[in-house]
Amino acid sequence: MSVGHPPGLDLDQLRRHLDRERPGLVAGPLSGRIVEGGRSNLTYIVDDGSSTWVVRRPPLGHVLATAHDMKREHRVISALHPTSVPVPEALLLCEDDSVVGAPFYIMEFVAGTPYRTAEQLAQIGPERTRAAVLGLVDTLVDLHAVDPAEVGLGDFGRPDGFLDRQLRRWGKQLDASRNRELAGVDELHAALGRALPTSPAATIVHGDYRLDNVLINQDDDGVDRIKAVLDWEMSTLGDPLTDLGLLAMYSAKLDLPDSPVSTSAAAAGHPDASELIERYAARSGRDVSAVSWYTAFAWFKLAVILEGIHYRYTLGQTVGAGFDRIGELVPVFIEHGLTTLQEG
Repeated sequence: MSVGHPPGLDLDQLRRHLDRERPGLVAGPLSGRIVEGGRSNLTYIVDDGSSTWVVRRPPLGHVLATAHDMKREHRVISALHPTSVPVPEALLLCEDDSVVGAPFYIMEFVAGTPYRTAEQLAQIGPERTRAAVLGLVDTLVDLHAVDPAEVGLGDFGRPDGFLDRQLRRWGKQLDASRNRELAGVDELHAALGRALPTSPAATIVHGDYRLDNVLINQDDDGVDRIKAVLDWEMSTLGDPLTDLGLLAMYSAKLDLPDSPVSTSAAAAGHPDASELIERYAARSGRDVSAVSWYTAFAWFKLAVILEGIHYRYTLGQTVGAGFDRIGELVPVFIEHGLTTLQEG
C-alpha cells in the first residue's frame, strides 16, 4: 500500500494508472508529499523508494479549467525540453478526471533550490547571488530566442493585440475585487492604456518569470546554474518584454520589513533592475526603450493580484498568516507603477 495520501492525490489510483500507461516505471510502493509555496496549481513530490517524480494538478475545488490547463503546461515543457531552455522532461499527461479527481501530468524530478527570499540568498553570499540572478536573465534570453513554430508551438497563443488584451483582462480582474477606494489605481490603468507600446515580434512568454520559479543548483565545478524553469501555467505567445518588465519589478528594493510578499531583491549582490535590463538588451538585441511601460504594467498586475487576495481575506476566504497585511501593500504597488510610468 502507498504511504499516506497528500491532499488531492490518491497514490493508489496514481500507481494503477502508471502501471497501465507506463509499465515498469514504478518499482515499489508510492509515497508523496505536497510542495509548499505554490500559488495556484498543486505540486507533489512522489517516489517509489528508488526513483522520484513530480506531479502537477489544478488546485482543489477549482472550476475554471482554462486557468489551470494541465495539457497546456505539459505541451510547453515537452516542446522546450530539447532546446537550450532548462525544463524538466514531461513523462505523462492524464486528462481523465477519474484517476485523481482532476487532470494532471508527471515530469522528472530536478534537484535544485527556488530562492524566494533575501534571507535564503544570504546563505550563498553576494557573488553567487549575483551570478544566479544574471543567469536568470540569460535563460530568459534563451527562451525568447526559441522559434515557436520550430518546436511545435506556432499556434500556442494569439500575439496580435496581446498587450491590449492583457490590460483589459487585468482591469476586469480589478473590477471583480473592488470593495474599497484605491487612490491612483484607475489613473494607472488609464495611463497604461494611453501609452500602449508597439510590441516586438512575438515569442514564447513565460508569464510569471522570477527567481523563485526556477531551480538553481551547483555544477561539479561549483558554478550555480539554472537547472529548470518551472510554473508554465501562464505561458503563451506574446510580447517578450512583459517577462522582462516583471523581472525588473521583482528586482526593485521595496524596503518593506516583514512584508508578507516575499522578495529577494534586498540580498547582497543582487543586481538592480537597470543592470538586468541592459544585460537582456545586449544579449537579445531587442529594443528595450519602452521597458518602463512593461515594468509599470507589472506593478499594476501585482497590485490587482494582491487586491484580489485582500478581497478574499475580507470575506474570510483565506487561511494562514500574513493575509491581514496584504491590503496595506496594494497602494505601495500602485504608487510604484505610477512613478515608473511617469519617470520612465
